[in-house]
Amino acid sequence: MAGIAEHDRQQRILGMLEDAGTVGVPELVERFGVSAVTVRKDLELLERRHLLRRVRGGAVVAEGADEGAFELRLRHSVAAKQAIAQRAAAYVREGDAIVLDGSTTCYYLALELRRRRSLVVVTNGLRVAEALSESDSILVVIPGGTVRRSSQSVVGDFGDVFATRGRLNRGFFGVRSLTPHHGLMEMSSEEAAVKKRLAAACSEVYGLFDSSKVGRFALHSFVRPDHVACLISDDGVDDETVGQWADMGVRVELVRT
Repeated sequence: MAGIAEHDRQQRILGMLEDAGTVGVPELVERFGVSAVTVRKDLELLERRHLLRRVRGGAVVAEGADEGAFELRLRHSVAAKQAIAQRAAAYVREGDAIVLDGSTTCYYLALELRRRRSLVVVTNGLRVAEALSESDSILVVIPGGTVRRSSQSVVGDFGDVFATRGRLNRGFFGVRSLTPHHGLMEMSSEEAAVKKRLAAACSEVYGLFDSSKVGRFALHSFVRPDHVACLISDDGVDDETVGQWADMGVRVELVRT
């Protein structure tokens, strides 16, 4: 991996940090084929942007860097998330009422939808709402609750606010992990509770995730497997996983990255 550009190297460092929570200088030197001086410079620049905290011998996730937590995830697997978002956007028709959660993949989906007309978008994602707010033809609805700064989302029990307002056509949700047994999953109970409410109001649920999410640990299920209409991911997903979901009648679409 020698010769990798500085920007790409730093994005991969952030990806490694998101997966493991810590990175070491010797590990990065070996991984990227650069000097320890170069690695320390990368870590210093990322620390200045509040995306990590340097420690002796490496770096860890920055404590209290709430905005940085979202920004870190936003920069992980960018090409895959953009390709997934482009595929998902094909399912959104003008005049639809849809849900986009506060995930980074749905943020990229929001960017794809900015020029659509006559959309109603329900979201708990502050960055998603911001991305769509400049459009005169998209109505953005944010349920009430408390701002969770680490995910740039609104959480809390907003009750049966959609119960008498009709069905939403489609809901698009990012995941921490997923399994054919537990369905779509999150680590935070607050995030899972909000997503469960939003998904229950949707006629169809789409799971959007890059292949690194397969097999990850998560605690809380928010959509049952039998309520998932489609999964969209990148071509890093293994054939066994695709087959397990297909056997359950769930459509799986993989995009090239």
